[in-house]
Amino acid sequence: MNVGIPKRIIQTGKHAHQTLRNRAMMVNLRLLNPDYEYLFFDDEQVQVFIDNEFPQHRTVFDSFRFPIQRFDFFRYLAVYRHGGFYFDLDVLLASGLSDLLEFGCVFPFEGLTFSHFLRTHHQMDWEIGNYAFGAAAGHPFLEAIIENCVRAQRDASWVKPMMRGMPFLSRAECFVLNTTGPGLISRTLAEHPELARTLKVLFPVDVCDPANWNRFGDLGLHLMEGSWRAHQSFLRAKLALYWERWKLRALLKQSLRLGRTRHHIPDGDSRGALREIASKDVEKPHALSR
Repeated sequence: MNVGIPKRIIQTGKHAHQTLRNRAMMVNLRLLNPDYEYLFFDDEQVQVFIDNEFPQHRTVFDSFRFPIQRFDFFRYLAVYRHGGFYFDLDVLLASGLSDLLEFGCVFPFEGLTFSHFLRTHHQMDWEIGNYAFGAAAGHPFLEAIIENCVRAQRDASWVKPMMRGMPFLSRAECFVLNTTGPGLISRTLAEHPELARTLKVLFPVDVCDPANWNRFGDLGLHLMEGSWRAHQSFLRAKLALYWERWKLRALLKQSLRLGRTRHHIPDGDSRGALREIASKDVEKPHALSR
């Protein structure tokens, strides 16, 4: 697919009237991209969109256990239908998006993964994020993501491999991540190597440095407000954070042995394993495969 991304920004929120902080983020996007069409969908408009554009997915949309799953699903459907860039309301840009328009599909590097399944079955120790991405309308990678969201909702056994090894204290959050969030879209990339060449992944030079995680390439930051996460007691939250930090130290050691750079194009491996790329290629601006 050689069709570029159209000049369009898509966002969604519960109400049209957002907090001052969110309005500042929204204005930031529009000021940096003044010639882009801007589409905002509140909760009611999301419902209308599903009925008008994807009535075949109404039953699945209504059956999601957590509200955030519905809005994850919506963002894929909206960009698939309209084309353009989707941004969460807690993404702050420092530069415009024009340099990305030539690519059919763009996703950010999220961070190293906790997923035992991705690491062992797909030799993929990292994930892509869904807080910001862009694609041409009808892009096949988004189509594959949508199909997997439906599959995860209808077939619990398909989700189970991604849930192995996930901490009990964060199980609900991990379920969301692996059924509609970064875990699912990363698995989709790993299991569709034929689509990898249609994507631009915004890898940092050093994927093992947490300071480089949750960035939209060199263009912006995801501020990680996490408003969708369920409220936990102080003790439960502290224990979950302790586990995450302990686990991350071990995983970082594993990932450092693979080097500090990654690539998402299959290297000919029969399972489409995603390998590291030579650092001379990654050191180019917005290093990725074209």
